[in-house]
Amino acid sequence: MVELRFELVIKDIEIALLKGELSPEQAQQKRQQALDDIEFLKKSNTGSESMRDEHVQRIAQISQQYAWVSSKGDEQAAVTPDEAKNLSIRYGTLNNEEREIINHHIVLTINLLEQLPWPKHLRNVPEYAGGHHEKMDGKGYPKGLTRDQMSVQARCMGIADIFEALTASDRPYKKAKTLSESLKIMGSMKLGQHIDPDLFDIFIWEKVYLQYAQAYLGAEQIDEVDVTQIPGYVAPPEGYVLA
Repeated sequence: MVELRFELVIKDIEIALLKGELSPEQAQQKRQQALDDIEFLKKSNTGSESMRDEHVQRIAQISQQYAWVSSKGDEQAAVTPDEAKNLSIRYGTLNNEEREIINHHIVLTINLLEQLPWPKHLRNVPEYAGGHHEKMDGKGYPKGLTRDQMSVQARCMGIADIFEALTASDRPYKKAKTLSESLKIMGSMKLGQHIDPDLFDIFIWEKVYLQYAQAYLGAEQIDEVDVTQIPGYVAPPEGYVLA
């Protein structure tokens, strides 16, 4: 819809040129700027790991800059406020309202699992399953737990959940990432206190990622991994024996 409206904006520029309201140079400049801006908006709509401040500011400027004239002579925004908001999502593809709805699945998971009559050796399953979106710095959800408040199993689940999500090829909102891409992202998450740093180190040292990849990922995703390029990578301590 936004792309269609920009076509109308360009038509209005051409009409202004024919009416003598713009010089050929002015018309060409405005037309090229509109084409550049719609290409930028299309790239912004693909979703990425993060969006820089200057890109968010450019979207705000574009949303205020362009309008097209309807057959009734009314000016209509080429980018509505709601569209600008959704194009300006800094991380992922969900706005705050949508993310709150998605986040609620953890609460439902915990409530459901806590009602089941687990045998003694499985009684901690609700905590394991319900903690995979918590962060080590206490800024996760739903309970805002810190690393010390979580079991090792729950912290393992957090790493497994993120790795699976990054490499999954069945998500309609994103493309599956390669091993090297996924591990670099997770390395940054380690440095940001999102995932357990010690467990992530073991995840790398033991090449758990490669075992999973060989069993479940497509060949095109299994690229060469240079562990030294993973943010926050540390080598195994002297005397460490791989399992």
